[in-house]
Amino acid sequence: MKKAILSLLSGVAITLLATSCLSTKGGNMNPTSAKLDAKNGHYTFELPEGVTRTKVTFRNHFGIELAGDLYTPKNASESGNAAVAVAGPYGAVKEQTSGLHAAEMAKRGFIALAFDPSFTGESGGEPRGMNAPNINTEDFQAAIDFLSVQKNIDPERIGIIGICGWGGYALDAAAIDTRIKASLIVTMYDMSRVFQNGYFDAQDNAQSRQAFRKVLSEQRTKDFANGAYQNAGGWGSAPCAEDAPQHVKDYYAYYRTERGYHERSVGANDGFMVTTLTSLMNTKMLPFIDEIESAVLMVHGEKAHSRYFSEDNFKRLKGDNKELLIIPGAVHTDLYDNRDYIPFDKYESFFTQYLK
Repeated sequence: MKKAILSLLSGVAITLLATSCLSTKGGNMNPTSAKLDAKNGHYTFELPEGVTRTKVTFRNHFGIELAGDLYTPKNASESGNAAVAVAGPYGAVKEQTSGLHAAEMAKRGFIALAFDPSFTGESGGEPRGMNAPNINTEDFQAAIDFLSVQKNIDPERIGIIGICGWGGYALDAAAIDTRIKASLIVTMYDMSRVFQNGYFDAQDNAQSRQAFRKVLSEQRTKDFANGAYQNAGGWGSAPCAEDAPQHVKDYYAYYRTERGYHERSVGANDGFMVTTLTSLMNTKMLPFIDEIESAVLMVHGEKAHSRYFSEDNFKRLKGDNKELLIIPGAVHTDLYDNRDYIPFDKYESFFTQYLK
């Protein structure tokens, strides 16, 4: 089954389908250098001084309870604060990249909510490891719902940060939700495009898609008969093959080492459901981003294999409050957690300007 999918989408090497590092079992990574919070568990980053972290829950419009960590500056005002909601990367949880970004923004004076999207991490939703564009775009809107009613937050001063696959969902949310005043889109993927067309649209033809539909349809029958869903597999417990594409090695270096491993991360363990690709194969994301009136900052690495997603979509944006920033020398995963490349000063100035 796995080989069939990989042969149909050769070159699509992301968390869900990594040709050289896949495993249907997650392996037993022991994060010996993990940052442990006695109350809240394992985080892959240190909590900055002057920032508090609080567990919160809220529901989206599909009735799914989402789990988040709310990061608050200890010197925050009792009212009127600016806030941001953060999610991503695709396959990650709030204790990883999104939490790091939220904590850093809180250090810089913003209240920040890092949350687990539906079907992942500590959030609800069945079956586990599911992914659906309409639900995951709604997750961002639900995060805005939550932030908008907090007494210490000004509902007119709320932005979002979407990273990797959730960069695409964040851009989708910005197109539908006018409460979002500024959107930071980091190292983004368009998940529907990559699965429908393959990398760089190399398999953008009806024959390839029809063959993929056949595999997914047959898998649905098998899943129903077995009473269980087949997972695509996350990163394997052994290092990538020497001849693996560099970006595959980069994903492994983040998800399957002490640097970024988390026991609840879909990408680091059993992976998303195989048949979750049904919705991605049948949905065109980002249909109205050319109508976004609020501010958007798109950030991507110069050497990232995924750079074309940001460049192509930036061309569709309109207005003088849109910017594309290319980080010299950076690969896709550098913008997850590599402070030598992440332009946090730029992020701060962007939100300071547009969340006045």
